[in-house]
Amino acid sequence: MRITALAGGVGGARFVRGLRHHLDSTPGLADAEVTVVANTGDDITLFGLRVSPDVDTLLYTLGGGVDDTQGWGRAGESHRVQEELAAYGARPQWFALGDLDIGTHVVRSQWLGQGVPLSEVTARLAARWGLPERRITLLPMTDTPVETHVVVDDEAGGERAIHFQEWWVRHQASLPARRFVVAGLDRAAAGPGVLDAIRRADVVLLPPSNPVVSIGIVLGVPGVRDALRGTTAPVVGVSPLISGRPVRGHADACLAAIGVPATAAAVAGLYEDFLDAWLVDPADADTVLPRARVEVFDGPLLMSDVASAGRIAEHALRLASTVSA
Repeated sequence: MRITALAGGVGGARFVRGLRHHLDSTPGLADAEVTVVANTGDDITLFGLRVSPDVDTLLYTLGGGVDDTQGWGRAGESHRVQEELAAYGARPQWFALGDLDIGTHVVRSQWLGQGVPLSEVTARLAARWGLPERRITLLPMTDTPVETHVVVDDEAGGERAIHFQEWWVRHQASLPARRFVVAGLDRAAAGPGVLDAIRRADVVLLPPSNPVVSIGIVLGVPGVRDALRGTTAPVVGVSPLISGRPVRGHADACLAAIGVPATAAAVAGLYEDFLDAWLVDPADADTVLPRARVEVFDGPLLMSDVASAGRIAEHALRLASTVSA
C-alpha cells in the first residue's frame, strides 16, 4: 500500500506517527509505504540559519527525538546558545532555538548554501533520523523558498505584514489577521516526487493539520490541487476542529482571517473539489457535506498518545476502503 499525507507540524506529525504505528502492528500492512508532503510556508531565517519548523517537527517526531510534552523541538534540549545570543543583544528572542535543534539548522543552511536543493537536504536529514528504515519518505512541498506572512493593522491605522512565525509564536495569533500572503508561492513548483506521490497513491490522507496555513499552503503549490482532483486514490481528511475549537493551535483565528466559519463542515468545504470522506468528532455528528461522505469517530478525536493517534489513522484508512469500494 502507498499512502500519501499532506501535513503541517505537530498535528500532522502525531497523526503520521500514529499511522505508522498502526501499520507496523497490523499483519499485512507493515510493508506499506508512507510519503509525507510537508508544508514549508512556515520557513524562516533566524540568526543567518534557515529554519523549517514543520519539516523539523516531522523529522523529530517520526524519528523518535521530539519533546512530546510540547510537541515540537528536541527531547532533552538546552538553550545555552540562545542565552548567549541574548547576552549579545541579538534579535529576535521570541523564537527559541535549542542547542540540539541548532545543529539541524546549521547543516541545513550549509547544504543550501552549497546549492543543494531543499528536497535533497530534507532527504539527508530524514536519513539521519531513520525515516527510510521506517518506510517513511518526507518531501518538502517545493524546493522554492516560500514564506507565509500575515497582514495586520499597524499603529498608524494602516497595515503591515509580519512573518507568520512572529504572528504565531510571538503574538500567539492574538493580532487580528487581515489576510495571509505567501511570498514566493507564485513562482514555486511542486518539489521532486510530490505530484507523483499524490497521483500514484492508494490512499491520500489529510491529517488534522491547520487547514489554512499548513495544508492550505501545500494546496497553493501549483499542480498539487490538480493532482488531488485527478488521483484515483480516495482522499480522506480528519477534522482539526471539535465543536468549533481547534484541537491544537489557532486554526479558528486563521479561518476567521479568510472568512470561513470555524466548523468541521466549513473546513471540509475548503477541500470540497477533491475530498471523498471526512472523519469528525462525535461533537460534530451533525456535519453534512454535499459530496464527501461524513463519518463520526467512535470517541474523542484527540491524539493524546501514539495509540490514540493510531486508532484515528486506522479509522481513516478503513473509511478510505469503503469509499473506494
